[in-house]
Amino acid sequence: MAFLKEFKEFALKGNVMDMAVGVIIGGAFGKIVTSLVNDVLMPIISLPLGSTNFSDLSVTLREAVEATETTPAVAEVVWKYGAFLQQCLDFIILAFCVFLMVKMMNKLSKKKEAAPAPAPEPPKPTKDQELLAEIRDLLKEKR
Repeated sequence: MAFLKEFKEFALKGNVMDMAVGVIIGGAFGKIVTSLVNDVLMPIISLPLGSTNFSDLSVTLREAVEATETTPAVAEVVWKYGAFLQQCLDFIILAFCVFLMVKMMNKLSKKKEAAPAPAPEPPKPTKDQELLAEIRDLLKEKR
């Protein structure tokens, strides 16, 4: 039972809940960025290049050889540089979107901080402190 109690305390802490919300929002944000890349940016990029998907770009380094009675089958070796380029482009766009989102969040949080709360008034001296101040002032006058 102590284990379950510890787990409940851990799972319901604010940091864990914030992280869970972040993961869910991150997944949804990833889908938005994927749609931005595939549906908005790639058609524009493909106009001069002639291909909407870089993943199709590849170079065959070795053709496949079918098995015969005397030789075994040899698989085709393909250098899929287009898939790498596509992932790099997706990453750059995702990183840029995250950068813009963080920049916007920082701007919003600075606006909240820009209006500082008025400084609290210093506490009034106690009767003992007032009496000690009067005694100090009288001693200064005698000197």
